[in-house]
Amino acid sequence: MSKTRRSAQIAQRERDSMTSGNEFSSRRSSVSSEEGAPAILTKGVESPKDVAEMSAKPPVSDFEKKKQTFITRTVWTLAMIALFFGAMAAGHLYMISIITAVQIMTFKEVIAIADVPSRDRQLRFTKSLNWYFLASTMYFLYGESVIYYFKHILLVDVFLLPLATHHRFISFALYIIGFVFFVATLKKGHLKFQFTQFAWTHMALYLVVVQAHFIMNNIFEGMIWFFLPASLVITNDIFAYICGITFGRTQLIKISPKKTVEGFVGAWIMTILFGLVMTNYLMRFKYMICPVKDLGANAWTGLQCTPNPVFIKHEYHVPSVLQPVLGPIVNMEPMQFHILSMATFASLIAPFGGFFASGLKRTFKIKDFGDLVPGHGGMTDRMDCQFIMGFFANLYYNSFVATHATASVGSVLETAINSLSPQDQIEVLERLGQYLVGQGLVKEEVVECLHGALS
Repeated sequence: MSKTRRSAQIAQRERDSMTSGNEFSSRRSSVSSEEGAPAILTKGVESPKDVAEMSAKPPVSDFEKKKQTFITRTVWTLAMIALFFGAMAAGHLYMISIITAVQIMTFKEVIAIADVPSRDRQLRFTKSLNWYFLASTMYFLYGESVIYYFKHILLVDVFLLPLATHHRFISFALYIIGFVFFVATLKKGHLKFQFTQFAWTHMALYLVVVQAHFIMNNIFEGMIWFFLPASLVITNDIFAYICGITFGRTQLIKISPKKTVEGFVGAWIMTILFGLVMTNYLMRFKYMICPVKDLGANAWTGLQCTPNPVFIKHEYHVPSVLQPVLGPIVNMEPMQFHILSMATFASLIAPFGGFFASGLKRTFKIKDFGDLVPGHGGMTDRMDCQFIMGFFANLYYNSFVATHATASVGSVLETAINSLSPQDQIEVLERLGQYLVGQGLVKEEVVECLHGALS
């Protein structure tokens, strides 16, 4: 009986504890619900009205997204085309300014993908050194171009003459200052990062700045040598897309899965046709084919020069196989043959600049180099093929097209200044004056006045 009574008492205590526990939990839940409700609303959650409005908006379909992207891309494409043709008509100086801006923006995007912000905060001079090397490289390359094309102006200016004659030494000194500063700022624990940044910066300088330098030289040689290579790359890119989506079946390269062999070959054929037609049209304008001597020239003032022989028609004997179609002799400009080589390079080699950029983006797991141009990505995404094409165009021009005169005003001045003493320079001036008098080009009084001033 005592055991039974004890068991009954234990059971009763367990029931009482369970009842009190349930009451406590119910009170706790009611308090939390009362106190928690306003807390939830104060943490930025939308009101029921806002939630209803959000749920009422239909989700944007993939078609609408693609449509909006297409519109944005088209608008910015037309804007860039208008800017390009406007600058080209405004003059060579405006085109050079645009190329300068493009290379600076491209350099910024390329060095940014290897950037580590946490390291930059600890190494204050990393970015500063990148921009210093850019500035010193641009000083060297721009100076080389200006001295080569405008030495007849620089060598007679008192202030510019020392800069022109010692340009390469000054450029070397600027680079050495940056190099020494880099070594002096090496920091233990960050050596691998610093040397990686140093190598990456120099790669960007070569791939971007050096190649852009040759594009600017193309502008100095004549606007056609800048416009044709750029337009060939753009045309090839457009028709590679059109031919690829129309009858593309075979993948071209793994690094860029959407590129097809059919699109690659189709774009090559269309680029050649475009080049032949565009070259035939552009050769009619001296503003396009004349080398620049005056940076103030534009499409309205024009340029005057003796055309390069490649723009003058020659007679060519046609092979016997083609004579039934073309006749025994064909009159055409040699430039039409040169454009075949340039169009072939733009179609078969220049796209590998884009493949290189695609591999770089895959390495760093990024979609675009930037978002500077809405719908297009960064500037590098648009210029990846242009740099290598401009480099090739300049080398091709100087190897197969350029006519190198044995003497020019600039070269004669350079020889006289660097090789003759001041007394010899005066004697050359006097004798040149006597020659001009004998040719009837200058009055004798002018030479006498000059002789009196020099005596």
